[in-house]
Amino acid sequence: MTLSERNIYFKAGILLASAVLIAVIAASFIIVPAIPGVVDAAARRSPGIFQSVIDNFAAPAPYAAYISVLGAVLYAFISIILIYYFFEQTQSPEILFFGLFVISFALEGLRIIVPVKAVYDFPAVYLTMAFRILLFGRYFGLFSLFAASVYAAGLEIQRQLNIILIIVVATLVIALGVPIDTLSWDSSLSMVNGYTSMFRMVEAGVFITTITSFLISSWSRGAREYIAVSIGTFLVLVGRNILLSGDTWISPLPGVLLLGAGTWLICTQLHKVYLWL
Repeated sequence: MTLSERNIYFKAGILLASAVLIAVIAASFIIVPAIPGVVDAAARRSPGIFQSVIDNFAAPAPYAAYISVLGAVLYAFISIILIYYFFEQTQSPEILFFGLFVISFALEGLRIIVPVKAVYDFPAVYLTMAFRILLFGRYFGLFSLFAASVYAAGLEIQRQLNIILIIVVATLVIALGVPIDTLSWDSSLSMVNGYTSMFRMVEAGVFITTITSFLISSWSRGAREYIAVSIGTFLVLVGRNILLSGDTWISPLPGVLLLGAGTWLICTQLHKVYLWL
């Protein structure tokens, strides 16, 4: 894939993130009064590693989930602009897939459809459609980050488009096949879906494999920068887990800071690796 073709993906991501950010801000004037009631009516606490730690110490805060959504969309918007700016003329197969991971956070804006439904009583089918798109975005981003680590380990650069298509098909199978309860949502404003335990295992497997692949890349390619990339990957995945499941005021700031720090590490180190190529 040429630089110009790759940059089209980044430009599309900037447009998507900016459109979602504008939509979330515009909707805020309508949904903010309804959010406390929606959070109180949640069927359960949101799942997540961080959530399991604070579950007994902090109750859901009415607007924490909304701030987490806004933080995720802002992260996508700012990060993809910076990635495009710093890598516009730098070839790096990993940065394409990391960029797709970053862009996927823009779809977290779809979580506001739950309080929108509380204001405008539209058919539940729209909730299902929105959450399936949200699920697609989450796992497309996760698998894209995994693909970045596989490229670092030595996958042929010429197959980028094929890998993207494989990720799209695999993610569509997940997003379209998961049962969704349109009458229930959790405290992070996500609809309750089936196979939760299975998805946790998949995420844990991708988490471990991705970090391990970057560490292997450091040894196989003799590039110490990939050690820092693996640390950055750990930070962004932990930050992602916190921000996607956050329902207390403890969650948004650590989630965004971890995502930001991890993104900075990944991008600066990849830029060093490919700067002179």
